[in-house]
Amino acid sequence: MAQGGLRYRFLMIVLVIIPPVLANIDNSVTKKKNSQTKNEDVEDDNGSTPLESLVLKENHVASESKQSESVTAQKIQPSPNTNKNEDNGKKLQETNNGSKQILQDQQETVNNKQAQEMEEYYQNGTKILKRSRDKNLRKDRGYKLLVKAADIGSTKAMERIAYALLFGDQLPQNVTAAKDLFEALAENGSHKAQTALGFMHATGIGVGFNQPKALVYYTFAALGGNFVAHMILGNKYLNGINLPRRCEAALIHYKTAAKYVADNVALRGEILTEKVRLTERAENRSSNGEIMDFDLYQYFQFIAEKGDLQSQVGLGQLHLTGSKGIEQDYEKAFYYLSKAVRGGSTNALGFLGKMYSEGNEIIAQNNETALMYFRMAAKRDNPIGLTGLGSAYLYGKGVAVDYEKALKYFKKAADKGWVDGQFHLGVMHYTGLGVKRDYKVAIKYFHHASQAGHALALYNLAQMYGSGTGVVRSCLTATELYKNVCERGQWTERFLSAYFAYKENNIDSAFLQYLFLAEQGYEMAQSNTAYILEYEQSALISKMDCYHMALIYWNRAAAQGYSYARIKLGDYYYYGYGTKVDYETAASHYRLAAEQQHNAQAMFNLAYMYEHGLGTEQLSEVWKQINLDGLLLLWHLWDIFLIIILTLLVAVLRIYRQVQ
Repeated sequence: MAQGGLRYRFLMIVLVIIPPVLANIDNSVTKKKNSQTKNEDVEDDNGSTPLESLVLKENHVASESKQSESVTAQKIQPSPNTNKNEDNGKKLQETNNGSKQILQDQQETVNNKQAQEMEEYYQNGTKILKRSRDKNLRKDRGYKLLVKAADIGSTKAMERIAYALLFGDQLPQNVTAAKDLFEALAENGSHKAQTALGFMHATGIGVGFNQPKALVYYTFAALGGNFVAHMILGNKYLNGINLPRRCEAALIHYKTAAKYVADNVALRGEILTEKVRLTERAENRSSNGEIMDFDLYQYFQFIAEKGDLQSQVGLGQLHLTGSKGIEQDYEKAFYYLSKAVRGGSTNALGFLGKMYSEGNEIIAQNNETALMYFRMAAKRDNPIGLTGLGSAYLYGKGVAVDYEKALKYFKKAADKGWVDGQFHLGVMHYTGLGVKRDYKVAIKYFHHASQAGHALALYNLAQMYGSGTGVVRSCLTATELYKNVCERGQWTERFLSAYFAYKENNIDSAFLQYLFLAEQGYEMAQSNTAYILEYEQSALISKMDCYHMALIYWNRAAAQGYSYARIKLGDYYYYGYGTKVDYETAASHYRLAAEQQHNAQAMFNLAYMYEHGLGTEQLSEVWKQINLDGLLLLWHLWDIFLIIILTLLVAVLRIYRQVQ
């Protein structure tokens, strides 16, 4: 489909679905175009611009000249004037070509200007959506800028708007309109649209269930470079979901996505997105996982301004990393960390050094300033400062490369339990920088760092297990490690959007977002999806299908080791939710949760079933069988027991005689 056709379909969808968004959009673009039409593109009577009219007239003159020459040639013999006519024709042709070039240059300038304007709208809108948690700001500024970019022809902006329509993210949720827009984008080769269509066909959202079609869309999206599609295919091959279990195929898909995540982490740092488990939130309403309530945030702001050092460092770190649901804001991070430095915080020194070392949109990268802060922190044995100095000497950032000093600083930081120090020690032993290459030592340090969730340590371990470097090759271990890395990618931010939608009672939006994450293989998203289906019952799924679909996602979450999901499977088979009553299967699920995860609820449920003989032998019958088995054992070993009894009697007699 041509780009013009795509823009037309987009405008038709937007005009019908989201008029409130367009109604308030700044009309500067339209005014600018109207102004250009009046001043530069005034048409003549023939509907052409002045420059085009000039070209048409010149062509007309040239055409008349050629016709005149043709008639003269038929009537008389050539004369000396023929050469003059030829010269005039050449001059006219040169003028014509020059005019065409001017038109082409002007059109290219207009196109370049539009492309630049389109990219600015898209980047500014995306920045607001990524950084801000304020829904009004996201709607009134973020998506308006995206609509402007899409109106000019930005495919990327259309993709984001289509996803917003699908998930109801600050735009009216309309699955049908999203599907239409995704189909138009997919025809133009959009791998994001292909991934979305694969998701819709795989889950039956907005279309009929069609797993083969979903796999086709996912495959083409992955071939087009979509990393979410790679994750989905990796999950399906790893767990045998509508595809045969093939560890090597899963490894390839997860490895591709994990490399992208690792590269981004190495370049920009890790994205810390908290995930809220709805099952636990339901049990404890005072808890919202690791998401910080706005009231609590305001309280920390208040005491930070009053001089509380811990609050200053905490707020600075939260805004630096964008964790706990707090928007990433380098300006606020710098503000609070600077206050904490003046108050004497060594951690704040280290974090400021990190900001100058990496650079961002607020602070220009500056090795000299970074080293100053790192040295001040390192003098007080701060692990952040020690690691920063180690990195400076390892990579030569502002100082000459010195592996010996780097090793010294990393060891000091690692001894204090700092994961970045452990990771860099692993890197030095893996590569043999300043030390003898030792894969076993490297694995040890990578393991230590990975236990704290260090993304690059996990990635390096996956590389080693995948290639058999320093360890016995294990496809399954490597795949699981790559999966762990993939689950730290930028797409994890959707967990926050889903949770906030759930908190605002926008169940359909939360459900679809968790469902999309569940398709990617996130265990927590699978359990949250099942929870919503069971307790909230989204309007997008019929009531009859809710339990059946919930059973599928409880099963997938249980397969990844979540004990609560395993118990829910037992409940579903016990009561016949979404399936037939099957006490034996229920007992098997309770037994797994009790034996493997030592879950108290599972133990109680299993004991109850034993007591009443549900799916198991009744407990009294079990005890009878145990007693019968004991009697049979005594009968077969009567001679041994008799010898033992006689020996005991002899011993008693001997003791009695000695006493006498």
